Amino acid sequence: MNLASVTTPRSSELPARHHDLVVRLQDSQLFRDYRGAFQVATGLPLVLRESGSFQTPLAGSKQLNPFCALMAGRNRSCAACLQLQERAEREAVAESKTLQCFAGLSETVVPIRLGDMIVAYLQTGQVMFRPPTRSRFRAAVRQLGQWGVTADLPALEPAYFQTRVIAKSHYEATVRLLASFAQLLSLLSNELMIKEAAAESPAVAKGRAFIAEHLGEPISLAQVAQAANTSAFYFCKIFKSAVGLTFTNYLARTRVEKTKQLLLNPNVRVSEAAYAAGFQSLSQFNRVFRRVTGETPSRYREQLHGAAPGSSLAFAA
Repeated sequence: MNLASVTTPRSSELPARHHDLVVRLQDSQLFRDYRGAFQVATGLPLVLRESGSFQTPLAGSKQLNPFCALMAGRNRSCAACLQLQERAEREAVAESKTLQCFAGLSETVVPIRLGDMIVAYLQTGQVMFRPPTRSRFRAAVRQLGQWGVTADLPALEPAYFQTRVIAKSHYEATVRLLASFAQLLSLLSNELMIKEAAAESPAVAKGRAFIAEHLGEPISLAQVAQAANTSAFYFCKIFKSAVGLTFTNYLARTRVEKTKQLLLNPNVRVSEAAYAAGFQSLSQFNRVFRRVTGETPSRYREQLHGAAPGSSLAFAA
């Protein structure tokens, strides 16, 4: 799958169940605990927001940069921030994206995927990699003037110079931690979506139970339909209606998610995880993994644990 084809729909275009999913992620104990620890450890703000949400960057964070908070109250500068956020979403397809605003502050978005769709982003930043200077501040004020924004210099200047300054290498390491957390949230997203199918027909429940029990083995539609006591044609029909995926796509996604769970253990090789999840060949695994996630297995493993010299990842390139 071409990463450029991974969709980042506006919030109005996301299925209602995906919107509900993001709300559940935001309310989850996993996210709330991580956000608290992250903000205490780094001093940086962190929010989880829906893909395409039309809100000011890092809205709702108690650690909002004072300068950015002032900018958010001015229509033209707020629009500039939203445009930067939209650009970051467009470019954060394969991985996280850090962009710098007109005033020299950097922000980062990290995508959270459900299959091949980006449903949400982790967002942090509003920092500088070098100490703010008066020349940079004057340039920002001139830009505001060109936009027709009246700057309240007595309030704006001290807020600008309060901006958090962090070494770029330190910030990049922080973003890598967020990327790993985004992978965990992707796993949680899949679990939540699967649980939504709990109120399903007995036949579908039996079929999913059979898949879960025999995931590491070759599984055919005929076998699953027999376990559900239905014909293959009827099972396909009710399964797609209940789960929202075809039998083939559901099986592929379930196996990929199983592989991703196994790869959380740095001692498990990609090939071992693939076979344990029921893939019959590495070529099939590579093809399905990339179709479902939008990235190669080696890239996913590298994001989790870093590249391992001399590892067995060459087959998954």
